[in-house]
Amino acid sequence: MKKTYLYSFVFLISISVFTSCKSKKNSTNISSKTGYAYNDRANGGFEVASKYKRGHETNAYGLIEIEGGQFIMGGSAIDIPGQDMSNLNYKREITVSSFYMDETEVSNTNWLEYLNWIKRNYPTDAQYYYEELPDTLVWRRPLSFNEPFVNNYLRHPAYKDYPVVGVTALQAERYCAWRTDMVNQKVLRDKGYMNSFAVINGVASGNNAPATPISKPTQPFNTEIYLNGQIDDKGSNAMKDLNPAATGAAGATTGAGNTGPTRNVRLEDGVILQPFRLPTEAEWEYAALALIGNTQYENVNEKKIYPWNGLGITSAKKSTRGLILANFKRAKGDYMGVGGSLNDKAAFTQDVMAYPPNDFGLYNMAGNVNEWTGDTYRVATYEQADALNPFRGNQYQNKDRDPATGQLKKDKYGKPEMVKANSAVKQTWAELQANQTSGKSTTPFNPDQRDYRDEQSNLYGITTLVNNKSRVYKGGSWDDQAQWLNPATRRHLQEDESTADIGFRCAMTMLGSSEIRSAGKPQFSKKP
Repeated sequence: MKKTYLYSFVFLISISVFTSCKSKKNSTNISSKTGYAYNDRANGGFEVASKYKRGHETNAYGLIEIEGGQFIMGGSAIDIPGQDMSNLNYKREITVSSFYMDETEVSNTNWLEYLNWIKRNYPTDAQYYYEELPDTLVWRRPLSFNEPFVNNYLRHPAYKDYPVVGVTALQAERYCAWRTDMVNQKVLRDKGYMNSFAVINGVASGNNAPATPISKPTQPFNTEIYLNGQIDDKGSNAMKDLNPAATGAAGATTGAGNTGPTRNVRLEDGVILQPFRLPTEAEWEYAALALIGNTQYENVNEKKIYPWNGLGITSAKKSTRGLILANFKRAKGDYMGVGGSLNDKAAFTQDVMAYPPNDFGLYNMAGNVNEWTGDTYRVATYEQADALNPFRGNQYQNKDRDPATGQLKKDKYGKPEMVKANSAVKQTWAELQANQTSGKSTTPFNPDQRDYRDEQSNLYGITTLVNNKSRVYKGGSWDDQAQWLNPATRRHLQEDESTADIGFRCAMTMLGSSEIRSAGKPQFSKKP
């Protein structure tokens, strides 16, 4: 009897554990509010990503994770006699969200890749290629012999890993947009959601060859056009379409393993990367200062005035003692030190990975070249900008759609055509239809804090070089003295102008939790 009771008890425990495990396993696939199952074609086909893991953005694309937080913007500023204080950020407490940033400045090789892509895809469009060429004439100075750099700096392999210069802020933004599409296309093709590069270029053979030839796309890939379902290119691992109303062949052209209709990847799947962009001024300053290496229990133990610790500009390590920690000029005529004992070892720019990185792992956040940010310049932005992710320069736009089909309108390069946003809030259906029919807004909307809504009256009624095309650049360069290496400094230049000492790096918005690494940190328990 006891033996029978023991077996029954064990059996009940086993059933309980099995049921419990099964319940936990399936709980994330069932709506906690309606009880309906997710990812079930027989149950409506509503899909919820179950495999998303943040971090793939950094694997192969040169990005560093920057954990955001509160800091004193302008806090590293030091008072130098005779310095124009308008070239410093006024001290104010702000918070920056976590984001990604390029480990290095964009190099000449990176830019030549962009130019090569244009030449391959638009061989007869001379204007497109010409407008993306950096202005190499920025090296010319009336009383300096820099002519060899005009022809050599961008293209010669001696400078292949040096930062690209002579690019405007507008060119930098177009590079970011191009890079977004290139990376997202690679992700989709490498994972089989779209046909592989080998297949679309007709070089796949054997089992990798498609049953029927694939037509090469007539226009380059664009992320937004793809997400709107206007690119029909499904690979061997294409997403299964769980919509009960979906029809179609067994999915991908290559066909293997698909047993039903397939679809394009959606934003909800967590596969598409966020757009590359220029960092905001606040992001750039936060990343350059890198106080994360000086912080313990929310206390900043040591103030910084440069991206490295200490008040000096030279290395204290025994093996490199006395070497300057960034590429800049020590005095008006001293660009690199004395022959036989060169200090920063660079008369002009230097390799994008030269000099030690800061505590975030970012190279050359001081010196080498100044870097563009996304912000429109105003002296007193600090008085008006929000305390969370401060930024000036928003120009809200919408993708232009065909009102009848919902398809995005494309320009001659296959990119979405953009129109000015016409409302600060979601419009009613009647307003939306009226706007689409007339092409005009029924709701006045102008959020531009740079123009007539800009309260900085010193801009108007007087002669000024500051206008709506003025962009902030930061960081100091090979042609600047040490005061400009302070992350709190700021200057401006027109967004359509360029120099030999301004380059850039890209940033990317981070989605999800602000905390990047939770291991070893105190956490509240979370119900499964």
